[in-house]
Amino acid sequence: MVRNSNSIEVRRPQVEVFAFVAEFPNDPKWQRGKKSCTWTSEGGLRVGATYRQHATFLGKDVFQNFTVLEVDAPRLVRYESKEGSFPLTVTRTVEDLGDGRCRFTETVEGEPGRFFSLAAPLLQPMVKRTITRDFEVLKKLLESQAAD
Repeated sequence: MVRNSNSIEVRRPQVEVFAFVAEFPNDPKWQRGKKSCTWTSEGGLRVGATYRQHATFLGKDVFQNFTVLEVDAPRLVRYESKEGSFPLTVTRTVEDLGDGRCRFTETVEGEPGRFFSLAAPLLQPMVKRTITRDFEVLKKLLESQAAD
């Protein structure tokens, strides 16, 4: 089992940050490598809702279908993909810090297939850099909306 958790403080209200990060079609706006995230079910964010993600990883197109497992707005959303070479579960939480600030945390847990389990020690520094960059993009994007 591989587990990676990252957090960042954002100077925006919890409700606004949750609304943005729980609307998966926004992911390509802040996550490097994500090409599209499209709802494949109707009704928006709810337990059982599904979406399809198109990303690139190591130069290859990766398509995954996700199912929402848990929603506790504006605090938590958890979703999973059971397919492909790296089935995973993602938990996004938004913690209210007061004064119009919050902490966004994303935890990814998965069972890597053979290739990824062998390559993990080499890929981990690259993934960490990418996530750090993605979180900085998210912070800048959300905080700049306050000026609009």
